[in-house]
Amino acid sequence: MIPYTRNSLEKIEALLTAEGYKVRYEKGNFKTGACILQDLQVIVVNKFSDMEAKIKSLILILQEISIDTSSLDEKQKTFYLSIKQTKLSI
Repeated sequence: MIPYTRNSLEKIEALLTAEGYKVRYEKGNFKTGACILQDLQVIVVNKFSDMEAKIKSLILILQEISIDTSSLDEKQKTFYLSIKQTKLSI
């Protein structure tokens, strides 16, 4: 289980950034708290969501996209694998 802390959010953002995605926090009314613009590799997160909703939304996106783990360091790989095994209930 991943704690819903600022540190976890920053680790998730670092994984996405390493894969070439931009994470932006903006006003939105999307149901999941985040949406992904595939062609632009931009992830837009609802800035009014609480920390837990932001993290859960980004985890869901990380579970859907494929990440090239060869560019990640060992800590990031371990964190990414723990995210892939996480089951969320939203």
